[in-house]
Order: sequence, then structure tokens, then C-alpha cells
Amino acid sequence: MGSVGAERRRPTPAQTPEERDVWRDGGRAGWRDVGREGWREGRESGVVQSYSFDSYQLEEEEISKDAPERGVLALSEPDFEETIPDDRYHGIYFAMLLAGVGFLLPYNSFITDVDYLHHKFEGTSIVFDMSLTYILVALLAVILNNVLVERLSMHTRITVGYILALGPLVFVSVFDVWLAKFTTAQAYIINLVAVGVVAFGCTVQQSSFYGYMGMLPKRYTQGVMTGESTAGVIISLSRVFTKLLISDETTNTLIFFLVSISMEMLCFLLHLLVRRSRFVRYYTNHAQGKDPGKGHDPRDNGTGYRVHHDVTAEEVRFGNGGTGPPSTEEGVEDIVGGTYVRFDAPKAKIRRSWPGVRDMILHRYVVSRVIWAYMLSIAVTYSITLCLFPGLESEIRNPKLGEWLPILIMATFNMSDFVGKILAALPYDWSGGRLLFFSCLRVVFIPLFVMCVYPAGTPILSHPAWPCLFSLLMGVTNGYFGSVPMIQAAGKVPPEQRELAGNTMTVSYMTGLMVGSTVAYAAYSFTAPGTRTGFSTLNIHTPANATGY
Repeated sequence: MGSVGAERRRPTPAQTPEERDVWRDGGRAGWRDVGREGWREGRESGVVQSYSFDSYQLEEEEISKDAPERGVLALSEPDFEETIPDDRYHGIYFAMLLAGVGFLLPYNSFITDVDYLHHKFEGTSIVFDMSLTYILVALLAVILNNVLVERLSMHTRITVGYILALGPLVFVSVFDVWLAKFTTAQAYIINLVAVGVVAFGCTVQQSSFYGYMGMLPKRYTQGVMTGESTAGVIISLSRVFTKLLISDETTNTLIFFLVSISMEMLCFLLHLLVRRSRFVRYYTNHAQGKDPGKGHDPRDNGTGYRVHHDVTAEEVRFGNGGTGPPSTEEGVEDIVGGTYVRFDAPKAKIRRSWPGVRDMILHRYVVSRVIWAYMLSIAVTYSITLCLFPGLESEIRNPKLGEWLPILIMATFNMSDFVGKILAALPYDWSGGRLLFFSCLRVVFIPLFVMCVYPAGTPILSHPAWPCLFSLLMGVTNGYFGSVPMIQAAGKVPPEQRELAGNTMTVSYMTGLMVGSTVAYAAYSFTAPGTRTGFSTLNIHTPANATGY
């Protein structure tokens, strides 16, 4: 029987239809004769069968590997792979850069018009109060966002963040700056509340974006962080030009806020467009485990049953001793024409449920164990920066430059920070320990800036070039060592954990901001107890250089 089966492996093209029917009937008779034991031997010698739900690709790959050895042409179904989309003309990168602009621009708008704030709320600690309010609310917002990362969709969180960022900008610019509907004390409170709302919205937006960027290639995380510095550069230049071109303080401040509102709306509209792009959907779906690389499989008719065509089926029926399935009574269908039907169970509908508190803590613990050095590095970097910027830098004065000096110092910092974030795109792989070491070295900027304001009236480093130089160096190092940990941390975890890693890094980032702002505020309170709180000193008019530093 084995030799006969070997001789009748497949019909030849010269055979007539009647001969082919005889050939097929003979094959079926061979199956019935050998019985079950023959079927088992045939299965061991190469019969293709599987009752698993996901292994058909492995079967086809194995057949393709064995086919050349047996001299049989094996046809496999196409993989239906989707090509990786390209960021043509770098449009997605530019949109992500503007996204970084969007979630820092509102806060920068409130604190960069420092001349207007000092004039309207003279003798108060308005800049320190705004900074501390922003950081405290932002820390609460980033923790809340980290909790809700599995519960609310990423784009929902980003959209809510944009709305909360735009609202206070419009309200303050119209009702406080333009119409002046509030008293000085009321305006002070309203500005702090506006900064708090902006902090909540922008931080939810920022934290979500870093999780978002963790799913895309690394250069897009660098693009977002460069956008943060770009926001500072845009706002600084906007304030400089509005102050130079328009002498009326109310008018130039109103135009300054209108420019900020227009930029924020542009960032929001670009986000709505980019999120639907094929490039973004490809990477986000891949990171979320939705397998975007697989297109629609025509073998699947929607019921879960797939029809496979295999030209080796005829060989398996009669090769290796003419073995085959025992009979239809045993539950195996006859294979005709090289086609077999595989009964894959339809995918069960999975009901989505929110993870428990224990699971959420465990997920974050696992991620934090991998990226802890990067978390500490970014926290130390921003805590040192916030000890000095914007609070202490806004208090540096010079008799010749007056209110222009803090504007120039802050503009220098923003532009050098922008350069540092661009340098972060250089392909150098830092270890977590080395990043942490160099981040800690930046503590040297604290005594240097203190010497620019102490003792009050006659500081040790009184020339305006010194704070500008220190601000330049601090900005470059802040941009670089504040970006590299965020860029590289996402690559240390599997794709499905990158959004969580981005959110966790943002928690560390905001923790560093809170620590730095708290230290700066405490130092200001200690050195200037009479001007610590703006509520009790709104009617006290003191010289601009008598703030305690």
C-alpha cells in the first residue's frame, strides 16, 4: 500500500477527468484500509492539523520551510502586513513640537509679563505666589492623571486640558486686563485662581502627552520637550516686542495675552488633526496591543471560521505509506482539492473593567523599578531650576536697566533652555546613574544666583552680565538634563508600558517642580517676612528693589 500510495501522490495534467475520479476514489479507499493507526503515523510524518486558535501562522511557516526539502511547492496566504507609515515632511514632529508649546504657554503668559504684575501688585510676592500655586495644583493634577490613565482615554484627557488652559487666559485678558472689572485685591485672587485652573488643565494635558509620546519613536518625545522651551521663547519675544512697540502698558499686555490665546488655539487644532493621522494611529494601536500591522484577513468571514488552501494536502493524504484520516465517522472531513476548513473559535467579547487599586500600584512599582534613576534625575534637575526660576530671577534689579533686567534674564533662560532641549536629540545613550550625578552637579547655580541678589542693594555680583551668564548656563543644562531622562526612560520598558512610564516620569517631574518652588517660597518668606503674602500688602507701595533679596 505504501508503494502504491507513493506512486499516486497527485494527478498529472495529462489525466482525464475519469482517471482523476479513479485516482481520488483509490485514495479514499486507502484511507479506510489503514484505519486509525495509519492516520496517526501520517500525522507524525507531516500532516497539517491544529486545534489551537492562533497557531495557523506557525503551521504555514513550518510548511514553507519544509517544502523545498520535499520538492513540493507550498503556497501560503499573504500576511496582510501594513507598511510602517512615514512622517512625510516632518509634519507630525512639528505638530508635537507645538503640542509642547501648548501645555506651557498659558503659565508662561501669566508670569512673563512680570513688569505688569509688579506695577499692578506692587510690593507683593505675586510671582512667587503664582509659581507655588501652579506647582501645588500641578502635582495634584499629575497624580490624578496617573490614576486615571487606565480609566479615561488619552485624547479625552488632552482635550479637557486644552479647554481648562484656554478658559482662564480668555477670562483674565478680557475682564481683568481689558475691562478692569476688579479691584486690586480681587484681581490678585482671580489671577491666582486662574493660574490654578491653568495648572490643572495644562498638567493633565502634559502628563497625557508624555504617555502619548512614549508610544511614538523617541524623537517625538524630544520634539514635545523642545516645544516646552519654544513656549518660553515665543512668550519672551512676544513680551519684548509688545513692550517695545506699544508704550501703553494695558494695551501691550492685552495684545500679549491675545497672542498667547491664538497660539494655544492653534496647538489645540493641530492636535485634533494629528491624532487622526495614519502615522499616529499606527504607533498608538501597536503600543496598545491592537495589532495595526494586520489588515483584514479575507480568510475570516466574520464567524471565526477560516478556509485555508494548501497544495501539500494531497501529498499528505497519500505520502508516507498512504496514511490519512480514518473516516468521516471519526469527525474529520474529507479534504478535496487541497482545501481544508479550520474551525477557529470566534473571539470572545471581553468586558473591560477598571483595574483594582492593588493592580494599579503593582503596575507602577514594576515600571518604577526599571526607570527609578531617570525619575530621580529629572526630579533633581527641575527642583534645582525652580529654586531659582522664575521667582528669584524676577527679583534681580539693576539701577540702569530697571524692570528690563528680569525680562532679559528670563528670556535668556528660555532661549538657552530651548537650545538644551535641541541638544538632547543627539544620539548618546546615558546610564541612569550618570544622568543622576550630572543633574546633582547643577546645585552650584544656587549660590551663584544668591550672590547676584545678596546683600540687598549691593550684591556681591552686581553687574547685570553675571545673572545673564548664569541664566544662560542654567537654561542649557536644564533643557538637556531635563529632557534626556524623559526621552530614554520610555525605551527601557516594553511597548505596552510606555504610556504608564511617561506618566510616571511626569509625576517625578512635577515632584521636582514642587520641591524647588517650596524651597524658593520658603527662602523668600524668610528673607522678606513683610512681603511674603500679597493679601496683606496690596496697598503698601515700596521701591522695587526693597523686596528683601
